Amino acid sequence: MNTAKRYLRAIYLVQQTEDGRASTGAIADALDVSPASANEMIGKLETDGLCTHEKYRGVDLTDEGIVHAREALGEYCILERFLAEVLAVESFREEADQLEPVINEIVAERLDTIIDRRPVCPDCFDPETGACESLEVDLEARGDPGIESDADAD
Repeated sequence: MNTAKRYLRAIYLVQQTEDGRASTGAIADALDVSPASANEMIGKLETDGLCTHEKYRGVDLTDEGIVHAREALGEYCILERFLAEVLAVESFREEADQLEPVINEIVAERLDTIIDRRPVCPDCFDPETGACESLEVDLEARGDPGIESDADAD
């Protein structure tokens, strides 16, 4: 998965959590990059017709951008689920983030045959927890950030 797909996925998820336009700062935070780097890639995505960006108002994905973002998210879910469920990698999120840029569509399709992706993918991805809801691992027991345990809720 290339850098543009990572940005599209991040914009898509930020838009879901912010319920509207994605701020450049939130996109930069989601990808752990500088706002300047985020602005540069957003400009490229806008040139490619995948998003619109208004200074101080944020970023919106175009219809084509949404299609590409959902494909990227589906590929990420496949990778995440493969690492967690098939390989039992404890730090599957960190590993998925590391591997995401080098996984292409062919590899994702082949991994998909192993994990048997659910028809709801990529809608299975919960932007609040940052994980696929179809994961068959106990995220809370692993102490993954973003997952609130019952003890934390009190």
